[in-house]
Amino acid sequence: MQKENPRYSRKHLMLIAFLSWLSMLGFDFFLHAGLLASLYVRPSPFLLPPLKAFQLIPVGYLSFLLLAILLIWLMFQLKIVGSRPGFIFGLRIGALAWGAFTLGLLSISTANIYLLIGWFLGQTVELAIAGAVIGNGFAQERLARLSVKVIVFFILCIIIAVTLQTLGLAPATRL
Repeated sequence: MQKENPRYSRKHLMLIAFLSWLSMLGFDFFLHAGLLASLYVRPSPFLLPPLKAFQLIPVGYLSFLLLAILLIWLMFQLKIVGSRPGFIFGLRIGALAWGAFTLGLLSISTANIYLLIGWFLGQTVELAIAGAVIGNGFAQERLARLSVKVIVFFILCIIIAVTLQTLGLAPATRL
């Protein structure tokens, strides 16, 4: 009986999923609370009111977990290992998936074109980051160093977004 490769044990894959998801959450906070925040302050028939949107944030974050699992599954099947190959794969998947989603919304909704462009670019980068984390995780037997990097990245993204709001470079949404 062959011994299972520790890089592909259930525990290892679950930790990779968590780390990739955490990297997505950090970047997403930076993207929406920082870079794109000004696009959410104007009332829109397309967007929910701020309080309702805030209450539903966990649902949106669960969608990122599904995307992280999808990336893991695809990258595992395609044997994509390493940060750079993972980043490139995530970038391609992100561009295709979010490109299709953006074009679909453009064709049937009242979404602001700048918001759609911001979502397309931001979510594409988000999947590229997750792909890099997954690829790095696939290349390592131990995930301690990757865990530290992801946690630092997550904290930095939050600090930068809060700093942008504090300096008045990004509006803080009032609930």
